[in-house]
Amino acid sequence: MKHTPADLIDAIVDNMRQNLEELKYTTLAPSRYTVYLSQAEFTRLEGIIPRMQAEAARALDEEMARVNRPSMLRSMARKVSQLSTGRRPPLENAGPRWHVEFLSDTDGDLAAPGDIIVHSDLILAPDLELGIGERTRRITTVRSGDATTTRERVTDTDNLGPKIPASIHARLTYSDNLGNHDYSLVRDLTTIGRGGQAHPVDVRVSTSEDVSREHARIRRDTSTGQFYLIDLSTLGTTLNGRHVPRGVDDNNGVKRENGQETALPARARIGLAETVFLDFEQVIR
Repeated sequence: MKHTPADLIDAIVDNMRQNLEELKYTTLAPSRYTVYLSQAEFTRLEGIIPRMQAEAARALDEEMARVNRPSMLRSMARKVSQLSTGRRPPLENAGPRWHVEFLSDTDGDLAAPGDIIVHSDLILAPDLELGIGERTRRITTVRSGDATTTRERVTDTDNLGPKIPASIHARLTYSDNLGNHDYSLVRDLTTIGRGGQAHPVDVRVSTSEDVSREHARIRRDTSTGQFYLIDLSTLGTTLNGRHVPRGVDDNNGVKRENGQETALPARARIGLAETVFLDFEQVIR
């Protein structure tokens, strides 16, 4: 099924509605959107992409104005809510302008010509009390046939300026279709899988589709140095030959992590769908 340009613009607006951050006086909407199209669809629409970008920005402006425009029922409800909770913060663009980009899928994530992927990225404020720096929340919407799935991922935002050499906390060694690999874990979150446009991963494994695009994640507790394994997959993840509990729930097409994780020993063997095995070794100082 081919999408009209209007369908693609509506998908951007729908994605924006799912990635809002409410502050005390404003509600922020992400300013940056990336839309991936199949190569055939991109070629068909390539000549009008500048016009589509302009109309997508206009549609986002109109949605923001619609949300902020008080209807009669909304005004009555607001008058009641003002007595207890105050006025709902108005919706604003988190950046100076909308940035919308249409790209061709080069990873083969989109099986049919009408499939699309929409990313939106919203920078979240740091929480100094919890020692959390600036982060980016990415909402990814994948439309494939009649099905729509939504995923949320929060990652650290790279700081500008001189880079301090990162400490190596652990290492992963494994073999896949491209040969032998050695990966150093220097961050507190490391995602492993086949990856793709809709599934950014840190350790990209070249193997069969039994391994999920985002298959597993390794988390390091900064206060204790303990590592934990989180299964994000369809066909399962093993730790030293035993399956670990699934760490993600699927609720009406929306996948969110549920907090299930398994402590990693200093040395361990991690299996991805019993297809690729990674040897984990913590660096002890």
